[in-house]
Amino acid sequence: MRRKFTASKQDAGQRLDLFLAGKLPELSRARIQQLLSQGKVTLAHAFPNPESRVPSPVSRAGYRLRGGERITITVEPVAPLRALPEALPLDILYEDEDLVAINKPAGMVMHLGAGVKSGTLVNALVHHFRELSHVGGELRPGIVHRLDKDTSGVVLVAKNDVTHRELSKRFAKRVVEKHYLALVHGSPRQAEGVIREAIGRDPKRRTLMATRASGGRPAVSIYRVLRRYKGFALLDVRILTGRTHQVRVHLASIGHPVVGDTLYGAPSGLPPELLRGRAASGLPAASRAAPPSSRRTRKREMSDRVPTLNRNFLHSERIRFTHPRTGLPLEIRAPVPADLAEFLDCLIPVA
Repeated sequence: MRRKFTASKQDAGQRLDLFLAGKLPELSRARIQQLLSQGKVTLAHAFPNPESRVPSPVSRAGYRLRGGERITITVEPVAPLRALPEALPLDILYEDEDLVAINKPAGMVMHLGAGVKSGTLVNALVHHFRELSHVGGELRPGIVHRLDKDTSGVVLVAKNDVTHRELSKRFAKRVVEKHYLALVHGSPRQAEGVIREAIGRDPKRRTLMATRASGGRPAVSIYRVLRRYKGFALLDVRILTGRTHQVRVHLASIGHPVVGDTLYGAPSGLPPELLRGRAASGLPAASRAAPPSSRRTRKREMSDRVPTLNRNFLHSERIRFTHPRTGLPLEIRAPVPADLAEFLDCLIPVA
Protein backbone atom coordinates (compact mmCIF):
# COMPACT_ATOMS: atom_id res chain seq x y z
CA MET A 1 0.00 0.00 0.00
CA ARG A 2 1.38 3.39 -1.02
CA ARG A 3 0.19 6.61 0.64
CA LYS A 4 1.07 10.15 -0.43
CA PHE A 5 0.95 13.36 1.58
CA THR A 6 1.96 16.98 1.11
CA ALA A 7 3.33 18.98 4.02
CA SER A 8 1.66 22.36 4.45
CA LYS A 9 3.23 25.57 5.72
CA GLN A 10 1.64 24.84 9.11
CA ASP A 11 3.62 21.58 9.24
CA ALA A 12 6.95 23.41 8.96
CA GLY A 13 9.25 22.52 11.87
CA GLN A 14 7.47 19.26 12.71
CA ARG A 15 9.40 15.99 12.86
CA LEU A 16 8.77 13.70 9.91
CA ASP A 17 7.88 10.68 12.06
CA LEU A 18 5.36 12.72 14.06
CA PHE A 19 3.83 14.08 10.86
CA LEU A 20 3.38 10.55 9.51
CA ALA A 21 2.05 9.30 12.87
CA GLY A 22 -0.67 11.94 12.67
CA LYS A 23 -1.59 10.94 9.14
CA LEU A 24 -1.43 7.20 9.81
CA PRO A 25 -2.81 6.59 13.32
CA GLU A 26 -3.03 2.86 12.63
CA LEU A 27 0.79 2.70 12.62
CA SER A 28 2.90 3.01 15.77
CA ARG A 29 5.85 5.41 15.82
CA ALA A 30 8.14 2.41 16.11
CA ARG A 31 6.65 0.97 12.92
CA ILE A 32 7.01 4.31 11.12
CA GLN A 33 10.65 4.60 12.20
CA GLN A 34 11.22 1.05 10.98
CA LEU A 35 9.79 1.97 7.55
CA LEU A 36 12.04 5.03 7.45
CA SER A 37 15.12 2.93 8.18
CA GLN A 38 14.09 0.48 5.45
CA GLY A 39 13.91 3.23 2.83
CA LYS A 40 10.13 2.97 2.48
CA VAL A 41 9.64 6.73 2.79
CA THR A 42 10.58 9.13 -0.02
CA LEU A 43 10.48 12.89 0.00
CA ALA A 44 10.49 15.49 -2.77
CA HIS A 45 11.05 19.17 -2.02
CA ALA A 46 8.93 21.87 -3.61
CA PHE A 47 11.92 24.10 -4.35
CA PRO A 48 12.89 25.79 -7.62
CA ASN A 49 15.88 23.47 -8.02
CA PRO A 50 14.62 20.69 -10.35
CA GLU A 51 16.81 18.08 -8.65
CA SER A 52 15.09 18.69 -5.32
CA ARG A 53 11.76 17.76 -6.86
CA VAL A 54 12.92 14.18 -7.50
CA PRO A 55 11.67 11.87 -4.73
CA SER A 56 14.51 10.39 -2.70
CA PRO A 57 14.50 8.07 0.32
CA VAL A 58 14.71 9.72 3.72
CA SER A 59 15.72 7.69 6.77
CA ARG A 60 15.92 10.30 9.54
CA ALA A 61 12.87 10.18 11.78
CA GLY A 62 13.89 13.56 13.19
CA TYR A 63 13.95 15.32 9.82
CA ARG A 64 12.25 18.71 10.25
CA LEU A 65 9.69 19.55 7.60
CA ARG A 66 9.99 22.89 5.80
CA GLY A 67 6.53 22.87 4.24
CA GLY A 68 5.61 21.90 0.70
CA GLU A 69 7.36 18.51 0.70
CA ARG A 70 5.66 15.65 -1.11
CA ILE A 71 5.99 12.52 1.01
CA THR A 72 5.35 8.96 -0.13
CA ILE A 73 5.29 6.02 2.28
CA THR A 74 5.02 2.40 1.24
CA VAL A 75 3.51 0.10 3.86
CA GLU A 76 3.78 -3.61 3.21
CA PRO A 77 0.99 -5.65 4.78
CA VAL A 78 2.18 -7.40 7.93
CA ALA A 79 1.03 -10.93 8.61
CA PRO A 80 -1.17 -10.83 11.72
CA LEU A 81 0.30 -12.34 14.86
CA ARG A 82 -1.33 -15.48 16.18
CA ALA A 83 -0.87 -17.03 19.58
CA LEU A 84 0.32 -20.52 18.75
CA PRO A 85 0.21 -23.21 21.45
CA GLU A 86 3.53 -24.02 23.11
CA ALA A 87 4.14 -26.78 25.64
CA LEU A 88 5.50 -24.45 28.31
CA PRO A 89 5.11 -25.46 31.97
CA LEU A 90 2.46 -23.69 34.04
CA ASP A 91 2.26 -23.47 37.83
CA ILE A 92 -1.51 -23.57 38.41
CA LEU A 93 -2.50 -22.18 41.82
CA TYR A 94 -6.27 -22.51 41.37
CA GLU A 95 -8.68 -23.70 38.68
CA ASP A 96 -12.41 -24.14 38.21
CA GLU A 97 -14.77 -24.04 35.23
CA ASP A 98 -14.67 -20.24 35.03
CA LEU A 99 -11.15 -19.11 35.80
CA VAL A 100 -7.55 -20.10 36.43
CA ALA A 101 -4.89 -18.53 38.65
CA ILE A 102 -1.33 -18.93 37.39
CA ASN A 103 1.92 -18.37 39.28
CA LYS A 104 3.80 -16.53 36.53
CA PRO A 105 7.59 -16.88 36.69
CA ALA A 106 9.84 -13.86 36.37
CA GLY A 107 11.20 -13.45 32.85
CA MET A 108 8.00 -14.54 31.09
CA VAL A 109 6.17 -11.96 28.96
CA MET A 110 2.39 -11.96 29.30
CA HIS A 111 1.36 -11.91 25.63
CA LEU A 112 2.57 -11.43 22.06
CA GLY A 113 3.56 -7.98 20.90
CA ALA A 114 6.23 -5.99 19.12
CA GLY A 115 9.32 -8.19 18.92
CA VAL A 116 7.72 -10.97 20.99
CA LYS A 117 6.29 -13.85 18.96
CA SER A 118 6.68 -16.85 21.26
CA GLY A 119 7.45 -18.02 24.78
CA THR A 120 4.70 -15.94 26.38
CA LEU A 121 2.14 -16.85 29.02
CA VAL A 122 -0.53 -16.74 26.30
CA ASN A 123 1.36 -19.34 24.24
CA ALA A 124 1.32 -21.61 27.28
CA LEU A 125 -2.36 -20.91 28.02
CA VAL A 126 -3.62 -21.83 24.54
CA HIS A 127 -1.69 -25.10 24.82
CA HIS A 128 -3.05 -26.07 28.24
CA PHE A 129 -6.68 -24.87 28.01
CA ARG A 130 -9.28 -25.50 25.32
CA GLU A 131 -11.50 -22.60 26.37
CA LEU A 132 -10.31 -19.04 27.07
CA SER A 133 -12.11 -15.71 26.94
CA HIS A 134 -11.85 -13.58 23.80
CA VAL A 135 -12.66 -10.18 25.30
CA GLY A 136 -9.01 -9.09 25.07
CA GLY A 137 -8.68 -10.04 21.40
CA GLU A 138 -6.76 -12.76 19.57
CA LEU A 139 -3.39 -11.83 21.06
CA ARG A 140 -4.59 -11.83 24.69
CA PRO A 141 -7.00 -14.75 25.16
CA GLY A 142 -7.95 -15.11 28.82
CA ILE A 143 -5.79 -12.21 30.02
CA VAL A 144 -7.72 -10.10 32.55
CA HIS A 145 -4.80 -8.14 34.02
CA ARG A 146 -1.05 -8.08 33.53
CA LEU A 147 2.26 -8.33 35.33
CA ASP A 148 5.56 -6.92 34.11
CA LYS A 149 8.01 -9.35 32.53
CA ASP A 150 10.32 -9.41 35.57
CA THR A 151 7.50 -9.59 38.13
CA SER A 152 6.46 -13.03 39.35
CA GLY A 153 3.27 -14.16 41.05
CA VAL A 154 -0.50 -14.48 40.79
CA VAL A 155 -2.22 -13.80 37.46
CA LEU A 156 -5.95 -14.38 36.89
CA VAL A 157 -7.08 -15.93 33.60
CA ALA A 158 -10.71 -16.08 32.44
CA LYS A 159 -12.01 -19.16 30.63
CA ASN A 160 -15.09 -17.43 29.20
CA ASP A 161 -16.25 -13.95 28.23
CA VAL A 162 -18.81 -13.65 31.05
CA THR A 163 -16.16 -14.29 33.70
CA HIS A 164 -13.73 -11.95 31.96
CA ARG A 165 -16.20 -9.07 31.93
CA GLU A 166 -17.23 -9.63 35.55
CA LEU A 167 -13.62 -9.70 36.72
CA SER A 168 -12.85 -6.58 34.70
CA LYS A 169 -15.75 -4.80 36.42
CA ARG A 170 -14.37 -5.77 39.82
CA PHE A 171 -10.93 -4.44 38.92
CA ALA A 172 -12.49 -1.19 37.65
CA LYS A 173 -14.48 -0.79 40.89
CA ARG A 174 -11.28 -1.43 42.91
CA VAL A 175 -12.83 -4.28 44.88
CA VAL A 176 -10.09 -6.75 43.90
CA GLU A 177 -7.29 -6.74 46.49
CA LYS A 178 -3.85 -7.14 44.90
CA HIS A 179 -0.86 -7.42 47.22
CA TYR A 180 2.79 -7.38 46.18
CA LEU A 181 5.98 -8.20 48.06
CA ALA A 182 8.66 -5.64 47.30
CA LEU A 183 12.18 -5.32 48.67
CA VAL A 184 13.27 -1.70 48.50
CA HIS A 185 16.46 0.26 49.04
CA GLY A 186 16.44 2.14 52.31
CA SER A 187 13.76 1.89 54.96
CA PRO A 188 10.62 4.08 55.10
CA ARG A 189 10.33 6.03 58.35
CA GLN A 190 6.67 5.18 58.79
CA ALA A 191 5.60 1.56 59.24
CA GLU A 192 2.64 2.23 56.94
CA GLY A 193 1.87 4.79 54.28
CA VAL A 194 -0.31 5.75 51.33
CA ILE A 195 1.09 7.04 48.03
CA ARG A 196 -1.34 9.12 45.97
CA GLU A 197 0.52 10.22 42.86
CA ALA A 198 -0.85 10.31 39.32
CA ILE A 199 1.14 8.26 36.82
CA GLY A 200 1.76 8.99 33.14
CA ARG A 201 4.40 8.62 30.46
CA ASP A 202 7.81 10.02 31.34
CA PRO A 203 8.13 13.09 29.06
CA LYS A 204 11.85 12.45 28.52
CA ARG A 205 11.90 8.64 28.40
CA ARG A 206 8.73 7.61 26.61
CA THR A 207 9.11 3.88 27.33
CA LEU A 208 9.00 4.56 31.09
CA MET A 209 6.34 5.90 33.42
CA ALA A 210 6.61 8.70 35.97
CA THR A 211 4.57 10.48 38.62
CA ARG A 212 2.93 13.47 36.94
CA ALA A 213 1.45 16.60 38.49
CA SER A 214 -0.65 17.00 35.34
CA GLY A 215 -1.51 14.68 32.50
CA GLY A 216 -1.26 11.48 34.53
CA ARG A 217 -3.93 9.04 35.64
CA PRO A 218 -4.86 8.77 39.34
CA ALA A 219 -2.99 6.02 41.17
CA VAL A 220 -3.05 4.89 44.80
CA SER A 221 -0.73 2.44 46.56
CA ILE A 222 -0.77 1.42 50.24
CA TYR A 223 2.42 0.02 51.74
CA ARG A 224 3.24 -1.67 55.03
CA VAL A 225 6.72 -2.53 56.29
CA LEU A 226 6.95 -6.26 56.97
CA ARG A 227 10.60 -6.41 57.99
CA ARG A 228 13.59 -4.10 58.08
CA TYR A 229 17.10 -5.07 57.05
CA LYS A 230 20.40 -3.23 57.00
CA GLY A 231 19.98 -0.95 53.99
CA PHE A 232 16.67 -2.49 52.88
CA ALA A 233 13.03 -3.03 53.82
CA LEU A 234 10.55 -5.71 52.81
CA LEU A 235 7.13 -4.21 52.04
CA ASP A 236 3.62 -5.43 51.46
CA VAL A 237 2.15 -3.14 48.79
CA ARG A 238 -1.54 -3.10 47.96
CA ILE A 239 -2.48 -1.24 44.79
CA LEU A 240 -5.96 0.26 44.49
CA THR A 241 -5.40 1.13 40.83
CA GLY A 242 -3.64 -0.79 38.09
CA ARG A 243 -1.37 1.65 36.28
CA THR A 244 1.61 0.51 34.25
CA HIS A 245 4.66 0.01 36.52
CA GLN A 246 2.63 1.44 39.42
CA VAL A 247 4.43 -0.22 42.34
CA ARG A 248 7.85 0.51 40.86
CA VAL A 249 7.08 4.15 40.05
CA HIS A 250 5.38 4.91 43.37
CA LEU A 251 8.12 3.39 45.52
CA ALA A 252 10.80 5.17 43.50
CA SER A 253 8.89 8.45 43.96
CA ILE A 254 9.31 8.26 47.75
CA GLY A 255 13.02 7.50 47.48
CA HIS A 256 12.81 3.72 47.93
CA PRO A 257 13.22 2.04 44.52
CA VAL A 258 12.65 -1.70 44.19
CA VAL A 259 15.88 -3.70 44.46
CA GLY A 260 17.10 -4.63 40.98
CA ASP A 261 14.94 -2.03 39.24
CA THR A 262 17.69 0.04 37.65
CA LEU A 263 15.20 1.64 35.24
CA TYR A 264 13.61 3.47 38.16
CA GLY A 265 16.67 4.45 40.14
CA ALA A 266 17.90 1.31 41.91
CA PRO A 267 21.72 0.97 41.95
CA SER A 268 23.15 -1.72 39.70
CA GLY A 269 25.26 -3.26 42.46
CA LEU A 270 24.90 -3.93 46.19
CA PRO A 271 27.53 -2.97 48.80
CA PRO A 272 29.07 -6.18 50.28
CA GLU A 273 28.70 -4.82 53.82
CA LEU A 274 24.90 -5.03 53.48
CA LEU A 275 25.00 -8.77 52.80
CA ARG A 276 25.93 -11.48 55.22
CA GLY A 277 26.10 -14.45 52.83
CA ARG A 278 24.73 -17.90 53.45
CA ALA A 279 27.56 -18.73 55.84
CA ALA A 280 25.97 -16.56 58.52
CA SER A 281 22.43 -17.75 57.96
CA GLY A 282 22.18 -21.47 58.14
CA LEU A 283 25.49 -23.26 57.63
CA PRO A 284 26.82 -25.33 60.56
CA ALA A 285 29.05 -23.58 63.08
CA ALA A 286 31.96 -25.80 62.05
CA SER A 287 31.71 -24.40 58.55
CA ARG A 288 31.91 -20.85 59.88
CA ALA A 289 34.95 -21.57 62.05
CA ALA A 290 37.40 -21.98 59.18
CA PRO A 291 40.92 -20.56 59.60
CA PRO A 292 41.23 -16.87 58.82
CA SER A 293 42.05 -16.06 55.21
CA SER A 294 43.04 -12.97 53.32
CA ARG A 295 40.55 -10.14 52.84
CA ARG A 296 40.49 -10.79 49.08
CA THR A 297 39.74 -14.48 49.63
CA ARG A 298 36.98 -13.70 52.14
CA LYS A 299 35.42 -11.21 49.70
CA ARG A 300 35.48 -13.82 46.93
CA GLU A 301 33.97 -16.45 49.23
CA MET A 302 31.22 -14.02 50.23
CA SER A 303 30.34 -13.24 46.59
CA ASP A 304 30.20 -16.97 45.87
CA ARG A 305 27.67 -17.47 48.66
CA VAL A 306 25.39 -14.54 47.78
CA PRO A 307 22.86 -15.46 45.08
CA THR A 308 22.63 -13.14 42.09
CA LEU A 309 19.30 -11.38 41.63
CA ASN A 310 18.81 -11.03 37.89
CA ARG A 311 15.46 -9.24 38.10
CA ASN A 312 13.37 -6.85 40.16
CA PHE A 313 12.49 -7.95 43.69
CA LEU A 314 8.76 -7.68 43.05
CA HIS A 315 6.28 -10.53 43.50
CA SER A 316 2.48 -10.58 43.16
CA GLU A 317 2.00 -12.46 46.42
CA ARG A 318 -1.78 -12.68 46.75
CA ILE A 319 -5.09 -11.62 45.27
CA ARG A 320 -8.50 -11.52 46.96
CA PHE A 321 -11.89 -11.15 45.26
CA THR A 322 -15.42 -12.53 45.11
CA HIS A 323 -15.96 -15.29 42.59
CA PRO A 324 -17.91 -13.95 39.57
CA ARG A 325 -20.33 -16.90 39.51
CA THR A 326 -20.62 -18.16 43.09
CA GLY A 327 -20.21 -14.82 44.86
CA LEU A 328 -17.98 -16.51 47.46
CA PRO A 329 -14.79 -14.83 48.67
CA LEU A 330 -11.62 -16.27 47.17
CA GLU A 331 -8.00 -15.61 48.13
CA ILE A 332 -5.14 -17.02 46.07
CA ARG A 333 -1.50 -16.87 47.17
CA ALA A 334 1.73 -17.47 45.28
CA PRO A 335 4.67 -18.70 47.37
CA VAL A 336 7.80 -16.57 47.42
CA PRO A 337 10.09 -17.81 44.61
CA ALA A 338 13.33 -19.51 45.60
CA ASP A 339 15.56 -16.78 44.14
CA LEU A 340 13.85 -14.10 46.24
CA ALA A 341 13.84 -16.24 49.39
CA GLU A 342 17.56 -16.97 49.03
CA PHE A 343 18.30 -13.30 48.50
CA LEU A 344 16.38 -12.34 51.65
CA ASP A 345 18.34 -14.94 53.57
CA CYS A 346 21.53 -13.06 52.74
CA LEU A 347 20.36 -9.75 54.22
CA ILE A 348 21.11 -8.54 57.73
CA PRO A 349 17.90 -8.16 59.81
CA VAL A 350 17.41 -5.05 61.94
CA ALA A 351 15.46 -5.40 65.17
